[in-house]
Order: sequence, then structure tokens, then C-alpha cells
Amino acid sequence: MSARTETRPEITAYRSVPDFAYGRIKDIRVRWALDEIGRPYRTRLIGGIFEDKAPAYLADQPFGQVPVYKEDDLILFETGSILIHIGEADERLLPRDAKGRGRAISWMIAALNSVEPMIQTLVVLTVKGQGTDWLTGAIEAAKPFAEQRLARLSQALRDREWLEADFSIGDIVMIDVLRNADPQLLAPHPNLTAYVARGTSRPAFQSAMAAHLADCTVGEPLPA
Repeated sequence: MSARTETRPEITAYRSVPDFAYGRIKDIRVRWALDEIGRPYRTRLIGGIFEDKAPAYLADQPFGQVPVYKEDDLILFETGSILIHIGEADERLLPRDAKGRGRAISWMIAALNSVEPMIQTLVVLTVKGQGTDWLTGAIEAAKPFAEQRLARLSQALRDREWLEADFSIGDIVMIDVLRNADPQLLAPHPNLTAYVARGTSRPAFQSAMAAHLADCTVGEPLPA
């Protein structure tokens, strides 16, 4: 019998983004996971962040974002769902034992739900508030929430290399979330700074970032 040919999945990515988003789009997380396990993929470029999306695309991704992941007749959206699917096929991303699997998924959800919203709020305020008289006050109001979540994360990580015993999808998402934070937010927590440096020095992250940057250009204007 001939060996089964593994399907090469397709992920979507933006063709053009505003300068603040260059190198910071979430298709990087999926590219990183696939590169960690050496699985080739195809990329389909769809335009810009703020461009109207075709009805066919919205049928796959109701919010018009990236990435959409297609593998045979499977279509997934939201990076958390995609990473769980990829991880279930390879224990280098998601442990096989129930406890390890649950912990890895818990950390991934924590990155998406407990840490990223606080950091993303500061990013959005900074981008949209340039030149306004409300920016300083808004940042001062939102910053303590991000600082508190980062302090709790630092306490949980302690001096470990990764969030749990082994690198997982939880680390992929948490590191990508943290690298989008203002370095001054991480500065009080050297273990978090070192954690991000370890993750982003992995060959799979480097190759994922290079592929992302090769597909994407800077130039999409912000909406009025």
C-alpha cells in the first residue's frame, strides 16, 4: 500500500495592513504552530484588515478576520480553535495525557481571555487616540488592569522555561500576546521579558514571522 499523502492545510492572511499591525497579525500563531511540527501549509491572501470582505469569506469567518484554516472539508476560524485542532495531532504542541492537555488549553484560553484584552485595549487607545486630548487619561485608566494581569502571570511563571513542563500551544499564544505589549509594561517582570525572548528565538517562530512578513505589505490606511 502507498503511504497516505498528508493534506496541506490553507490559512488566510492579509495582503496589506496599517503600519502598527505589521508583524502582529494572528495568522503568525497558526504559522508558528505548523512550523513547530514541520507541517507545510498554503497561504491565501484576502486584502486588508479594514476592507469589506466577500460574503463567501464571511460564511467561513463571520467577523471577517484572519486566519481561516481549511483542511479537506474542515473549516475553522479563531486561532484558539485552530491551534487545538493542530495540537491534537502532535504532542509537541498539546500533551496526550488529560492533565497536560487541559493545562495547555487553559493557558491558551488565559492568554486570549485574561491577558490579551488588557494589552489590546492599550494598543487600540494608542492608535486611535493620537493627537487627542483624551489619550493620556484613557491610558492611565486602562493601564492598571494590564499591569495587574502581567504581575499575576509573572508570579505564575516564576523561573520556569515554559508555562508548564513542556512547550505547548499555550506558550505560542501567550508569547505572541506578550510581544505585542509595550516593553515598559513587561520591564518590571524580567521573567516575562526572558520568556518572550526564549519563545521568539525558536526557529519555528522565526520562520513563521518571515513568511508572514513576506506575504504582507504596509500601506493600508486606518479608517476615518
